[in-house]
Amino acid sequence: MKKLLKGVFLLCSIILLSVSLNVSSAQGPMPSPPSGGSNNGHDKGGNQGKDGGGAPIDGGLVMSLALIAGFGAWKWFKGIKRIKQSLEN
Repeated sequence: MKKLLKGVFLLCSIILLSVSLNVSSAQGPMPSPPSGGSNNGHDKGGNQGKDGGGAPIDGGLVMSLALIAGFGAWKWFKGIKRIKQSLEN
């Protein structure tokens, strides 16, 4: 029964995560640049008119990769420990 509940919980978590990632976004698209005036593209610090925004993902990406690597190492160490215990018995 526990294995079934774990599987259902894992499946629901994955579905919820994938749905929430599609709904949420880091930053909405920026508005179009103002019309009029000639600054020849030298708008310092103003609106650049980029689509998709400029939210950085590097910090979150590094943190996610570090957590994944740590979890994998923990599972690997746990498996090695279990194999050693089974060989001793």
